[in-house]
Amino acid sequence: MDSLDKVDAAIADRLQLDGRLSNAKLAEQLALSEASCWRRHKRLEEAGVIEGYQAILNRRKLGGGVLAFVQLSCTQHSEEVTAEFEKVIQACSRVLSCHNTTGESDFLLQVVARDLDDYSQFVDKVLRKLPGVSSIRSNISLREMKATNRLPIAELLEP
Repeated sequence: MDSLDKVDAAIADRLQLDGRLSNAKLAEQLALSEASCWRRHKRLEEAGVIEGYQAILNRRKLGGGVLAFVQLSCTQHSEEVTAEFEKVIQACSRVLSCHNTTGESDFLLQVVARDLDDYSQFVDKVLRKLPGVSSIRSNISLREMKATNRLPIAELLEP
C-alpha cells in the first residue's frame, strides 16, 4: 500500500479508538457503503497497516505493580549472541517492549513485575543470564502519566 487517503486514515483512526467497532457502525460514521468500508478495512489489514486487535488491560488490577525501564549494554555483538539474546527476549512475557537504541546503552526494555522482589528475581534469573550483557540499569516508574499505543495518524501523514 503506497499511501493512505483520508478515508483510509479515518478508518484506521476510528479502529484505534475502538477495535470492536462493527463494519456497519464504521461505515455509518464515515458516510461509506458497508461494502466499500469493508474492502478498505481488509486492504488496511492485508497491507499490514492494521496488524491486529487486542483489549487494553490494566496492569495494576492484574497484579503488575512495578513497571521498569531497563537499559542493557552488551560487550558482544556477534550474530550468534544477538540471535540468542533476541530469542530469550521474544520468549519472555514480562518484557513488554524491547528496542535496540543509540546512546549509552544498546537496548531499552519495558518490563512488568508484581513488586520489587519479583522484579529483582527477574533481573537475577533472566537479565543477568542474557548472553553478552555487560551492564543493567533499571529505572522504576513511580507514576504513569501517559501510556498509549494510539498513533497520531493525521500528524504522521501530513506532508
